Amino acid sequence: MAMGNIDNANAQEAPFIGKSDIKLTSNLMTPEALWAMGRISGYQVSPDGKTVVYQVGYYSVEQNKSHHILYTMNIDGTGQKQLTTSTKSETDAAWIEGGKKIAFITGGQLWTMNADGTGRKQISNLDKDVEGYAFSPDGTKVIVLHSLPYTGSIEAKPADLPKTTGRVVNDLNYRHWDHYVETISHAFVYSVSPLGEVESASGVDILDGEPYECPLAPFGGMEQLAWSPDSKSIAYTCRKKTGVAYAISTDSDIYLYNIGTRETKNLCKPEGYVEPAIDPTKSMANQPINHLAEDCNVGYDTNPKFSPDGTQIAWLSMERCGYESDRNRLCVYTFATGKKEYVTEDFDSNVDDYVWSDDKDAKFYFIGVWHAVENIYAVTKKGALKQVTDFCADFGSLQMVGNKKQILAERHDYFHAADLYLVTPGKDMTKTQTVQVTNENKHIMDQLALGSCEEHWVKTTNGENMLYWAILPPNFDPNKKYPTLLFCEGGPQSPVSQFWSYRWNFMIMASQGYVVIAPNRHGLPGFGMKWNEEVSGDWTGQCMKDYLTAIDDACENLSYVDKDRLGCVGASFGGFSVYYLAGHHEKRFKAFIAHDGAFNLESMYTDTEEAWFSNWEYEDAYWNKDLSLNAKRTYENSPHRFVDKWDTPILCIHGEMDYRINANQGFGAFNAAKMKGVPAQLLIFPDENHWVLKPQNGILWQRTYFDWLKKWL
Repeated sequence: MAMGNIDNANAQEAPFIGKSDIKLTSNLMTPEALWAMGRISGYQVSPDGKTVVYQVGYYSVEQNKSHHILYTMNIDGTGQKQLTTSTKSETDAAWIEGGKKIAFITGGQLWTMNADGTGRKQISNLDKDVEGYAFSPDGTKVIVLHSLPYTGSIEAKPADLPKTTGRVVNDLNYRHWDHYVETISHAFVYSVSPLGEVESASGVDILDGEPYECPLAPFGGMEQLAWSPDSKSIAYTCRKKTGVAYAISTDSDIYLYNIGTRETKNLCKPEGYVEPAIDPTKSMANQPINHLAEDCNVGYDTNPKFSPDGTQIAWLSMERCGYESDRNRLCVYTFATGKKEYVTEDFDSNVDDYVWSDDKDAKFYFIGVWHAVENIYAVTKKGALKQVTDFCADFGSLQMVGNKKQILAERHDYFHAADLYLVTPGKDMTKTQTVQVTNENKHIMDQLALGSCEEHWVKTTNGENMLYWAILPPNFDPNKKYPTLLFCEGGPQSPVSQFWSYRWNFMIMASQGYVVIAPNRHGLPGFGMKWNEEVSGDWTGQCMKDYLTAIDDACENLSYVDKDRLGCVGASFGGFSVYYLAGHHEKRFKAFIAHDGAFNLESMYTDTEEAWFSNWEYEDAYWNKDLSLNAKRTYENSPHRFVDKWDTPILCIHGEMDYRINANQGFGAFNAAKMKGVPAQLLIFPDENHWVLKPQNGILWQRTYFDWLKKWL
């Protein structure tokens, strides 16, 4: 299609998927109601701070697909306007030209429109799809992400065999998350004409000739690149490794690319840095790579953002190589001196997102988890830490409003999907004002009865205090006994905070009549790094005792828990936990459900595509003769070694496109249960990865899950 104005942009090619007018037959959450909800994602405040453009995804179970729609509204939530009327998704909206126009992606190309949705114009006609973009502050250039062919691990198909499905693999990193690595993402810089069009002939690959990806697969996006305020430089995130070196390392760096000279500088390593030799079959914890000088950033360094005056740049930084769950600190680099400072050292948890602030009382605002909730914090210019919000809820990504005195943030909890909130920080938490500015799913939520959540603390077997949530059904009657589920978290180091999930959704579990016990066991962030790290090398130790401590305490002290109707459920590391507890629960549970869980840890060691994970968590390849004590204990306690003790019905769920924990783990567990004579069921998705993303698959997942619980509890 040629660039320019079009008249048929709104032509209906298929039924339009938008906000559902679903009418529920009861006041309890159902899978269908869950999938009818709109899902707010990207949002951006206009430069003058008066208007917000944001994106909502809607799903059609009948059509088995999604549709993404753009809206605008005033910063206070009034004046909402739907901009999208096409059946094609419109995504990644951003204000350009000082807030006069909105850029967005549709059909794989860049478009613009006026703030009211009129004047739509295609401004790019590139050979490759636009997968992300960011205009320079002066509007003369734009970063565009493209996928390029990559043959570093998998050979190109022979020219005379174009229809072959075979792949010749020569190195690791040939599969990642849910795809074979036959393309990698690169960032290109294009010039923008005076008419606002992307000049296709001007594209420059900032990684020209380099066999590396930017942003990082599988989850990185435009947050991993940033323009300098003067539009002369780009900071980008990259892990400049391939093959085995890529698979065993988390060492990504922040690079500064000069637009004029096309020179690149690594901000994380000293000039002339040479990586020490690494044994790819052992944990990096005690290898030389993690014992270098302080100015060598060898862990994950991601998500750069320039200071408003351009004199500094910040990014998220993990200290150790090979450890994906190391503490995410906020690093600040000063260009004049080359000095790095870590400004969140007093926060003994992760920085999950952050923004620079011009507020006189704060240098940054950031989100971090503490005691199982994600609140907003500030770091003052003197380095002092201050908590800004105090909610039993989770905040999401942050944006400063034009006046630099307010923050726009997403927020959710166990009983509310994500909405946008306007936060005005106060002198202390009691003075902070928080106003909800979207209510995307009000038409559905008004039809539903909500459950409730209780916070409980219990002593663990090693004498420490553990928090667990008890999620209660709607219309809760404390005099009744309820079937109860022990929820096992994944990660293994992901917080059991006030998350909202479209699969592991506590509200729908409670609506089906279950109490959910969700422990923040050892190995989760938000209780200090010591607590957080006690799972690595000890997958079947204290954390498993914590699960049983939580459910035993609930049975003893919560009168509404029916100890004769207990289930145990979880995914990923939670699925591993289910498989392990199935052989160690001493008849506490009447039903198990494991999704994408590790079953055989020896197999898992070489199955998973990110080898650094198994190295850090297990400490050794299983074939090493000098196994550490932790590694020996890990392999000896693999769940598959205790199938002889399995005696309880188990549902195994897995996706065949899950390359993180391969489907053979689910097959193995199900086959073992059936051969052992244990009642078992397998739900297998040939087209899903570590998650379940397609609407009809999601509905089937929920129905199968609850049918299994109903049958056995």
